[in-house]
Amino acid sequence: MEPIDPVYGTTTLLLIAAGAVALLLVLIIGVKLHAFISLVLVSLVTAIVVGFDLAEIPDVLLFGFADTIGSVALLVAFGVMLGRLLEVTGGAQVLADTLIGRFGEKRAPFALGVAALIFGFPIFFDAGLVVFLPIILTVARRFGGSLLYYALPAAGAFAAMHAIVPPHPGPVAAAQQIGADIGLTLLVGLPIAVLAWYVGVYLVSRFLGARIYVPVADVVFGQAEDGQGADDSLGQGPPPFGVVLMLLLIPLVLISFDTVLDTLVATGTLEEAGWIDFLGLLGQTPVALLITVLVAIFVLGRPNASMARITTILDHALGPICAIILITGAGGMFGGVLELSGIGAALSSSLSDLGMSLILQAFVIATLLRVAQGSATVALTTTGGLIAAPAAAADLGQVQLTLLVVAIAAGATVLSHVNDSGFWLVSRFFQMDEKTTLKTWTVMETTLGVSAFAIAAVLWMLL
Repeated sequence: MEPIDPVYGTTTLLLIAAGAVALLLVLIIGVKLHAFISLVLVSLVTAIVVGFDLAEIPDVLLFGFADTIGSVALLVAFGVMLGRLLEVTGGAQVLADTLIGRFGEKRAPFALGVAALIFGFPIFFDAGLVVFLPIILTVARRFGGSLLYYALPAAGAFAAMHAIVPPHPGPVAAAQQIGADIGLTLLVGLPIAVLAWYVGVYLVSRFLGARIYVPVADVVFGQAEDGQGADDSLGQGPPPFGVVLMLLLIPLVLISFDTVLDTLVATGTLEEAGWIDFLGLLGQTPVALLITVLVAIFVLGRPNASMARITTILDHALGPICAIILITGAGGMFGGVLELSGIGAALSSSLSDLGMSLILQAFVIATLLRVAQGSATVALTTTGGLIAAPAAAADLGQVQLTLLVVAIAAGATVLSHVNDSGFWLVSRFFQMDEKTTLKTWTVMETTLGVSAFAIAAVLWMLL
């Protein structure tokens, strides 16, 4: 669907969006109404208030919901299946023990973050998070303390790579719009992303973890089967480290087929061909995770367990994630309503000439679009389109164009809140209520984005 022509001016639309967010927070935090019901209700009310034709409102609501749930449901389902198999066979414990043995107990959160930075290079944020979830929870259970110590470094690493570094689609699209070289964007964006992660995520997670206690819950993957421990629930010992690593590398390699090949085709390095389409199909996140789950069933489960037993374990893993999928989809619904309301177009027209330096303008526009409608991808692509003309007129060098891409990505990262489906994914995966998620995840996303922008701005001034 296309955004409607705004019925109201930019200021009124922004007030409506702010009022909708405030109402949602009151319903969830104050009234304690279920988040799924609250999100659907506020989405409906917002769609009416902004002036959608009443007959079109069901389609408007389904626009964001179907788009979000269509991708999230499959990857979350396959991800928790893989996670449960790793958990009940002791595979997650093996990987956690290996990481801790290499980095040491005190550096376990840092080790999780570094591993997530590596795996996050080709893997999207949500896919990486769901695959890493059993490892995060296993390490957190072993050492205790607030889950934030272990969850935020890993989740923030996936967020940093997804937002800033090609071949992820957001920075690739922004680079193409403003004429930045994608290869140089990768070379410049990668060290900025890593440094921003260390300052804005890892150090911040230590600060937040010391002040906010989030207990470790195992509800995502279900309870231990028949009261048995993870190692013997399938009647076998834990798998070797090499097997566990192979299972994690399968989606990494397959998904990289899609993201890397798409980038090479977009830059003209490769031409469209049948084998590229086939590898791209294998690299689609749901297909890659399906293949990984099938391999895990036969490598981890089948040697000593019947298919009926494995099916029971997978069934128990799927049950608890229904709420996660529905709430995340409803968060996408709310963001979709705001996107189609025309608030992006209204903001774009009013922010096209802010009278400030180009790199600051890029950051501010992306930030306001991100806060207003929730989608980081929309904020990235819209801002890229707005900045393209003044960037061309300024006759910037390639490094400066790359720094503009980083600034746009930084603005599209900050202030993840209730109109962002990723906010709800993190909230439900880590069993945090909305208030706690705002005080932790939202703060961390903001410090990550601000850190990335600060680095880019300093380099901009030095050139």
